[in-house]
Amino acid sequence: MDYKESLLLPKTKFPMRGNLPQNEPKKYKLWDEAKVYDRMKQNRKGAPSFTLHDGPPYANGHIHIGHALNKVLKDIIVKYHYFDGKSVRYVPGWDCHGLPIEQKVEEKIGSTKKKELPKSKIRELCRAHASRFIDIQRDEFKKLGVLGDWDNPYLTMDFKFEANIYRELCAIAQQGLLVQRSKPVYWSWAAQTALAEAEVEYEDKTSPSIYVAFKHEKLDASVIIWTTTPWTLPANTGIALNGEEEYVLTSDKFIVAKKLYNSLIEEEVIKGDIVDSINPKDLENSHAINPLNGRESKIILGEHVEMEAGSGAVHTAPGHGEDDYKVGLRYGLDVIMPVDAYGKYDETIVREKLFHDTDKYLGLHVFKANELILEELGDALLKHVDIRHSYPHCWRTHKPIIFRATKQWFISIDDEYGEQNKTLRQNALDVVENLTFYPEWGRNRLKSMLDGRPDWCISRQRDWGVPIAFFRNKKTDEIIFDEKVLNFTAMVFEQKGCDAWYDLPIEELLYPGSGLNPEDLEKTMDILDVWFDSGSTQNAVLRSRNYDAGTFPADMYLEGSDQHRGWFQSSLLTTLASSEIAPYKSILTHGFTVDEKGEKMSKSKGNVVAPDKVMKQYGSEILRLWVAMSDYQSDLKISDNILKQNAELYRKIRNTARFLLANVDDLDVIVDVEKMGSLDTWILAKAKKVFDEIEESFAVYEFSKGLNKLNNFLVVDLSGIYLDVCKDRLYCDDKNDIHRRSSQSAMAIIAKKLISTLSCILTYTMDELLEFAPEVIKGETKDIFDFEKLVLPTVESKLNEEVLLKAKEKFSEAIDTLKKDKIIKSTLELQIVTSCEDVLSLGNTEASDWFLVSSVSNEASSTEELASFEIDDIKFTVSKAAQEKCPRCWKFTSVDEETLCSRCESVLN
Repeated sequence: MDYKESLLLPKTKFPMRGNLPQNEPKKYKLWDEAKVYDRMKQNRKGAPSFTLHDGPPYANGHIHIGHALNKVLKDIIVKYHYFDGKSVRYVPGWDCHGLPIEQKVEEKIGSTKKKELPKSKIRELCRAHASRFIDIQRDEFKKLGVLGDWDNPYLTMDFKFEANIYRELCAIAQQGLLVQRSKPVYWSWAAQTALAEAEVEYEDKTSPSIYVAFKHEKLDASVIIWTTTPWTLPANTGIALNGEEEYVLTSDKFIVAKKLYNSLIEEEVIKGDIVDSINPKDLENSHAINPLNGRESKIILGEHVEMEAGSGAVHTAPGHGEDDYKVGLRYGLDVIMPVDAYGKYDETIVREKLFHDTDKYLGLHVFKANELILEELGDALLKHVDIRHSYPHCWRTHKPIIFRATKQWFISIDDEYGEQNKTLRQNALDVVENLTFYPEWGRNRLKSMLDGRPDWCISRQRDWGVPIAFFRNKKTDEIIFDEKVLNFTAMVFEQKGCDAWYDLPIEELLYPGSGLNPEDLEKTMDILDVWFDSGSTQNAVLRSRNYDAGTFPADMYLEGSDQHRGWFQSSLLTTLASSEIAPYKSILTHGFTVDEKGEKMSKSKGNVVAPDKVMKQYGSEILRLWVAMSDYQSDLKISDNILKQNAELYRKIRNTARFLLANVDDLDVIVDVEKMGSLDTWILAKAKKVFDEIEESFAVYEFSKGLNKLNNFLVVDLSGIYLDVCKDRLYCDDKNDIHRRSSQSAMAIIAKKLISTLSCILTYTMDELLEFAPEVIKGETKDIFDFEKLVLPTVESKLNEEVLLKAKEKFSEAIDTLKKDKIIKSTLELQIVTSCEDVLSLGNTEASDWFLVSSVSNEASSTEELASFEIDDIKFTVSKAAQEKCPRCWKFTSVDEETLCSRCESVLN
């Protein structure tokens, strides 16, 4: 007789395969139409809040894998807090101004046409370019399963937004921290604009390393300077020595630092012996002669002069360097700037006589002038070698930059201001002490960057951005900072956008009651650094009430680790400068995406992993799992191989969840923990411990740590042991037998916890699970967003896990030979005899299920011993089961092969 029909086999319609690339987009579209994000807000009215403020990507180009990592990690964290019961807010945004977009427009129309077009037309083209890519990127982000206020994102080019960026600038001006001065800044000659620190990248460059002799005006000796930028020598106005070091005069009549004498001899820059010691303070304010043009160069003292390399005498051109500028101010050195916006020598070289023959240098690019200058130096050039070194490059054009003193707008870092009368630098450093950092090393990184940073240059000489919209009085050269005038400009921007600054005459832009004559005024035409735009989002998004964006300060800012010098700083400095408050409570940073070998991705290497390709091949859930499984605190490796591993892990999770669903299909009510069997309480106690540890990891955003614990639990304890040992009772016991219902209940509790834990990462899959889950699991919930967080009960397990696991392992080893030698086909053919109390206390049913044998007892067996093992000197004897195989459950507990065992008999009759 076939008893298969009488077995209670697992039953679920939850599909084994996810078919994610086909099914996810349908589900995401439904969520979008059903306005799930709005429902999430509704569901948590009055709950404690969590605000993650989005760092805006550029509205330029398609998203890459770094974008995907960033947005998915944000989504996981926002959802973690949502499913933890908090009222969450996440308003995505875009950076819409700036050089990257302007360059794309210039590429499209050509630089000649760009110069012919009016500013407002260029700005219109930039706006259209940004709008197009906002729509493209929004669609791409949604496909990653990222939820947020996609219908009302913040765009830095919206009129109200531009007005609020401008208001933030005015607030900083009112604090007295906005200053205009001529000072050396990073200058991109390729893009003809000043750059901020965050817009500079370091790449290798070959430069001439030269030692040059400057003849002292009175002494019969020359001071040797060392430089890698010969093109800056014409603008030299000083030579800096270190006042705390000893200098020496050599027999070949050179003055150098004593500590560097030996290395200069080795490099064959000088040959002479030391003949005298020189105190640098005796040389202070004397002069040496620049061999390039015969001009005087004042000898000065500076702490910035180091003794690691060079000669101990630093060529000083205040127009070409921050340190040079600072020390030059102290000594009243001239700030000469002979280089134009395109990096070419201008008329200054003729006016100031900076070369003997100025004609061959006029209009020449400075990097092309190096060779000519080396020739012109003649005998004064003591040594020249070419070196390969790290050099600042423009982030957009990837061309090496120059330092160039120009009139720019700065936010002062070291002027005292505000209620506490502290500097912006001090305020920022104080704030950093009280923030939470994930990982913790972010604190020192941000601190050291704030500690060493210069004033923030916020002006740019470009077209596409928010103008630094001030009126200058042509007669007095004074900037008009009248509050009513500034407020009126902001109001015009709010209504017409800041294009109005270029399109409208001064009469229409000027506050009517200002008492000023428009004819006496001119407009300032620089635009704001795009980092000021994104730094102002805390005001324009979190404080303006134009968005339902959550609380201020934000609970978290989350970006790549490069933003310690970028957005984290620009946000902190703008908010502190305008309002003396920090914009965030915590900062989380992630690394960069690299290939399997840890190498940077590039098209030329062919190792680029594109998100859309991953989605088509694997689906967004696999990408999300990769993000969660990666230790994002360092660089994240991704490749097809790594994605395959994550797809395999996903398959394990899916199949385990499916098995749980299938086995609780007919469960109506969960059995009280007190009534459960010892194996069920064991797995629940185990689950409680593991899920508590997972919670701890997730709470500090260590998702990979939590997922590794989960994976181990699912594979080793749940699938490897518990689900296996429960099969007999699930399939063969009576439907309502307490043993069966008890195990089903444990499985239902674990399934609910699994769904609740993974809902922030695998939201689509957990929602799909709920769709197919019986009522005992899903209850009244409509979908995953209604699912309540489950707290596992505290369960005491009396089972001696250590002994039982050791016994199970030893048993497995002992019978390995029996299987290989084909003495047995199944462990159900066996019985175990032992006096071990830890095993016997389980009772025969639980104990035999634990080992998957037909009987466990302490009564001597009538059959021959096949194997044995010992645990703590207690013997376990393995022999063939004394009874026959039951035709229904296949356990050897029947009187003969035709007759059902007593358990199966009572189930069927």
